[in-house]
Formats: sequence, structure tokens, C-alpha cells
Amino acid sequence: MIGEKKVLYSGMQATGTLTLGNYLGALKNWVSLSDEYECFYGVMDLHSLTLRQDPPSFRKNARSLYALYVAAGLDPEKNCIYYQSHVSAHAELGWILDCFTYMGELNRMTQFKDKSAKHADNINAGLYTYPVLMAADILLYQTDLVPVGEDQKQHLEICRDIAGRFNHIFGDVFTIPEAYISGPGARIMSLQEPERKMSKSDENPNATIFLLDDKDTVIRKCKRAVTDSETQIRYDAEKKPGVSNLIDIYSAVTGKARDAVEQEFDGQGYGAFKLAVGEAVAAELKPLQQRYRELMEDKAYLDGRIRENDDKAQYFAGKTLRKVHKKLGLTERIR
Repeated sequence: MIGEKKVLYSGMQATGTLTLGNYLGALKNWVSLSDEYECFYGVMDLHSLTLRQDPPSFRKNARSLYALYVAAGLDPEKNCIYYQSHVSAHAELGWILDCFTYMGELNRMTQFKDKSAKHADNINAGLYTYPVLMAADILLYQTDLVPVGEDQKQHLEICRDIAGRFNHIFGDVFTIPEAYISGPGARIMSLQEPERKMSKSDENPNATIFLLDDKDTVIRKCKRAVTDSETQIRYDAEKKPGVSNLIDIYSAVTGKARDAVEQEFDGQGYGAFKLAVGEAVAAELKPLQQRYRELMEDKAYLDGRIRENDDKAQYFAGKTLRKVHKKLGLTERIR
């Protein structure tokens, strides 16, 4: 807790461009949290290194992600938006916590198994210890709350276990974080395989809507979305996953309830519905894209915010790391 506010922590990897799923499932919801919580949002570039990156593209993508955070409405004056790699305490605490994490715990991580299957030619130690670095990210800022999806719940649990183990040995060092539950949020699925989450790494270009897609591209992808052989626009995630996904998207960008969407398009058929979804998404993204372009052209503003927030993150992370050093008996630095 910082002052009277609880600390909330999250971040996204700096690979590729954010998708509509990233925006509706997380980023859009973050915007409303800064008044109630002290928020830290990382550009998680160290985590991105578990996959081989093209350096020029990687650097560009990380800056683009920072700008998209701000363009989506995250005020860098209220929220601490920073680069993970600019705060060396992340890597240092990650190593320390490695020494308090058991192999059996890491062996149970399902995300490691899934990613190892996808990248069999690059099963590296960083991928294996990814959850420990994630724990360091969270614990450095004495985080109270962490917004998590289904695929991250296991990582938060191991973070809590590591923090609890360290506290049991050395006393009250880390805040034990809780999952932040924001209520029913938009879980956006692939437009081509609606049983799977929308992913920025999907090889099918028609499966994913990216935040920087232009209007024509958004509409074209929505028109090509997989539906079914019926014509009724009805929500049934099990029997009609494609149509249900489009209803969720339309509902999320317009604020209309699912039953209201069904009534609005009753009897109109899939063609008219897909077009309406595409137009609604494009309208939602238009101001974000305009603000993004302005930010990317204003180098001085963006650099200033990055510098200020990196310093803020370093200050709070440093406080925790010094406390950890003292508890461990590491020799105090001579300044």
C-alpha cells in the first residue's frame, strides 16, 4: 500500500502489436482503476526474451506498446508506466527468488509445458523460470492486487507461495498479493477458431484484429469471421461460438447487453451483423489510433514520461530490494 491506496500491478509483453482481445479484456479496464489504486503497468520486455527477438523490431514494439498504453487512456501522470528492463531490481530479485522456489513447483506450470510444445527448438531456462521473474515483478512494488486471466492464475499462486515462504523465514518482507476480480470482462476469441483466445501470434491473418488495423481491415476481418450454418443471431457459447464471440465484441464496444444485441439484429442475418460489428470496432479504435499517432510523433513528451516513470519505479523497487538484501545478510553497498 502506498499512502491510502492499495497497489495494483500488471503489464504486457513487448512483442507484436496489441490485439482487440488485449484491449477489451484488460487495457480498457485498467483506465478506470487509477483513481482508486496506485497502479504500476510494465512494458514487460525482459519476459519477451524467452523468444528470439529481432532487435530493431523489438525496440520499436516496446515503444509502441508504451504509446498504446497512453493512447488507450492510461494517464502517465497518474499511473507508473515503465520499462521492466529499465529497473534492474526485477532481474536481481528474480535471481534471489529462484533460490526460494522449488523445482517441483516450476514443473507443475502448465504454461511452460504449452509453450515448450509450441517452441520445441527453444526450450530455454528463462521460459522455465518465467513465473519467478513474474513473482519478482509483483513483489517489488508491495503489490496488493493483480488483475489475472485464467492463464495467469497459476503464476499468481506460485508468487503467493514464494512470498509466503520468504516471509515465513525472514519476517514481514513482501505483501502477499491477491487476484483482482473486476467482474465479468470481455474474453475475446479468435475470429477463425472461436474456441481459442484471440492471439497476436496467430498465423492466420484473419483471426486477429490488431489495435492499429485500419477501418477497412477491421471490417474485412469481421466479415470473414467464422460463424455457423444457422442464420439466427443468438448467444450460445457452446453451440454457436463464432456468433457468440461477435456478440461479445459488439457488446464490449457499444456497452449493450447480450440480449439487447440479439434483439437489435433479430432477423437481419449474419452479413448485416458482421458489418455492424466491424464498423463498431473501427469506431472504438479510431480515437485510440489518432492519439497513438500523435504520441509517436511527439518524441520529447514520450521520452519525458518514460524517464519520470522509470525513476518512480526504480525508487519503489529499490526500497523493497534493500529490505530483501538486509534480511538475507548481503553486504551493504558502500556509497
